[in-house]
Formats: sequence, C-alpha cells, structure tokens
Amino acid sequence: MDFAWTEDDARYRQEVREFLAQTLGPDWHGYDQSDPERFERESKQFCAAMAERGWLNQNWPKEYGGQDASPWRHAILSEEVWPRGEPRGSQYMNVNWIGPAIMRYGTEEQKRYFLTRISRGDITWCQGFSEPGAGSDLAALRTRAVRDGDEYLVNGEKIWTSHTSIAEYMFLLVRTSTGQRKSDGITCLLVPVDTPGLEIRKVEGFVGESAFSNPVFTDMRVPVSARLGEEDKGWEIVRYALSFERVGIAHHQTAENTLNAVAEAANERALGDDPLVQAKLGEAWAIVQAARMLYYRVVDLRAHDAPPSPDANISRVAGNMAHSAVADAAILVYGEDGLESGSGGDVRRSMTYSITAGTTEIQLDQIAIRHLGLKRA
Repeated sequence: MDFAWTEDDARYRQEVREFLAQTLGPDWHGYDQSDPERFERESKQFCAAMAERGWLNQNWPKEYGGQDASPWRHAILSEEVWPRGEPRGSQYMNVNWIGPAIMRYGTEEQKRYFLTRISRGDITWCQGFSEPGAGSDLAALRTRAVRDGDEYLVNGEKIWTSHTSIAEYMFLLVRTSTGQRKSDGITCLLVPVDTPGLEIRKVEGFVGESAFSNPVFTDMRVPVSARLGEEDKGWEIVRYALSFERVGIAHHQTAENTLNAVAEAANERALGDDPLVQAKLGEAWAIVQAARMLYYRVVDLRAHDAPPSPDANISRVAGNMAHSAVADAAILVYGEDGLESGSGGDVRRSMTYSITAGTTEIQLDQIAIRHLGLKRA
C-alpha cells in the first residue's frame, strides 16, 4: 500500500481546512446540544454549504448525487471535520452508512426520497439499535413489530440513542419473527420520529447534556412501505451498514489531536522530562499511528472495491485502543482536570468510543470468528 498523498489530495485537504476556518471560525469545537433548534439549524446550514461544494457525499455514485470520488477523499474529510467537533452533526451517519444501506436495499421510491434529501444535507437521523439487555448483543433485541395488514404494530424500547432531539427519522431495528439464530427475524424500518406511539425519554449521562435518550414504542403503527429490504432479513443490512460506520469516523486523528494537546500541557506543567510521562506519551503516539495505518488499510480496500471484511473490526479496535492510551496519558498529565470537557483531555467522551458501533469485546469476537477462523464457544 502506498499512503503518500497526491497533489490533488493535499490541495483538497487544504481547501477543507480553509472552508472550516472560514465557516466555523478558529475556536469552534462543537455544537451546544442543549439547544436542539439551534443545533439542527446550524448543522443543516453547514451540511448545505458542503453540499454546494459537492463534498457532503462526494464518494457516492453520481446516479445518487455523489461524484464517484475516491474513498480517500472521504477519509481526508473525516480526518478534518471529526476532530473539530463534527460540524455535520448527525448527518455524518447519513453519508457514512444510512445512505449506502438505502442504496443497496431500498426501493426506488425510498432511494429517490431519502438519497436526494441526504445529498442536499436537509434530513437528520437517529438510530434505534441498542436496547436494555441487547446492546453489545444486538441480535438479542426484543422490540417487536407485528404485521397488521399494511402496517406493523411496534412495541418495545431502545436505549443510548443519540441525536433524537434533532432527528426527523429513526433507522429502527425490530423483531418480526424468531428463528434458529438470534439474528433471524430482524427487520429494518425507516420511521419518522413524530410517529404517534413513540415517546422519547432523556437519559442523564456523564458525557454531556442531551447525549442519549430512551425511545419507547407503545402500539406505534408503521406502514409496511417504510420497511428497508425484506422482512426478517434485516441482519444482513445491519452488518453491511456497520461495516461502514466502524470506519466512518477518523478516531485516530481525534486521538492524535488530543495527544498533542496533552503533550503541550505536560510541557506547560513542567512534566515534559518526567520519564513516566514520556513513556505514556510515546506509547500513546505509537498506538495512534498504528490505528491510522489500520484505518488506511480499510480505506485502501474500499478504493479497490473489496467487499466488507474483518479489517473494519480490526481498525475499530485499534481506534478504541488509541483513545484509551491517550486517555491514560491525559489523566497522568491533567489529573482530575482530565475529566472535564474542554481541557484538551476530554476523557469522559473518549470512554464512549469503545461502546458505539459495537463494543470492543464484540469487535474482538468478530475478529476471532471471521479473521482468525476460531469457533464460537
């Protein structure tokens, strides 16, 4: 693999940096999510500005509003926007995995409606995946959808759902039947969040106000036309979508930026010559660079049209390890201050990265089975 950037790629990265500086300003590092209306308005404005430049979904096929750009362009964009606080808001999900899932499994009507809006940057989503008792073991989900004529009657609940305060649609997983395997009988529904019977309950968390919620479904009726793909065949869609999500965020770059801030703080606090601090910083730097190369490997595979593989799981584990190593260094340098947002060592939020898109333990299970060929216990 040759990871030297071309002149066009380097020029594009510089254009993105200039666009971010002009659009957001030098001190912008994320939205105030306690103000949902402003969050939604400003994130849509930002995405619309990206869409005007053809950057929002540039790696999509032209027939769906993209530019057939190389996955490397999308990787460059991710490395620049995510460490700044992700100004796309929840729309990073649209481009990374919701759109590709609809491209592959959606009806022509769904493609025309959803992909057009995603391309314009004017639709927001949340994902209804995890449940109490079915987080890491997603296939154990129990939210039930019973067919009633041309509708599904949905009852159950989800947990740890983010972006519900601004979401227009939920990418919802439900159980429509049971089979020999837990993953049998799962179905995907594309549901407006204002559907009667859906109640959004807030979850108080340690990573920020309004970060998570608990959607509860009570006799919620959803038309069959809102189903994505075939009934009972949703697990295939989930696996396909998650293979994109796991490398849709440049965790290595976020970790490196935080590590640089920690190193600066170590010098400011006269800790730069401390052997223990030096060892922690060096270890973290090595892990971050390993995570970067494993991330680039997945991008390279996609650039060569390779199908989804366990390399995505490996990359995600490496990204989680990078965040963990940087968090250890931050605590050593900042002490208790490392738990405060904005300190440069935002350890609290980094803790969530080992949970989203499947916990590190689940990723390791997938690596053992799909990459190493080990049998399930």
